[in-house]
Amino acid sequence: MSNYSKVSVANDPRTELHDQLGLTGAEISINHLPAGASVPFVHYHKTNEEIYIILSGKGKAVVDGEDIELSAGDIVRIAPDGKRQFFAADDSEISYACIQAKAGSLEAYTADDAVIE
Repeated sequence: MSNYSKVSVANDPRTELHDQLGLTGAEISINHLPAGASVPFVHYHKTNEEIYIILSGKGKAVVDGEDIELSAGDIVRIAPDGKRQFFAADDSEISYACIQAKAGSLEAYTADDAVIE
């Protein structure tokens, strides 16, 4: 068994990677909204925080009723209770990665967890 997993993703509206990569500690999805489109629902989580990494384009997130403008290179963390919805700008598509992990579950950071040989 290999110590790594690799996949390539298409420009699909949403690609969930938990099964494809065999993830056990986080959920990752790659998402794409065409210009003027939005995620069709508002949601929040019971225990998972989410980190959104804007890969390309621009748009906005609405979190607890507050508009947050987004563009390539932006990174946003949203607590589990934050009610959120994402929108592409009228004149631009937006692509982003979403990483979910249980809030408060991180026990060691890179400097503490890495073993350098």
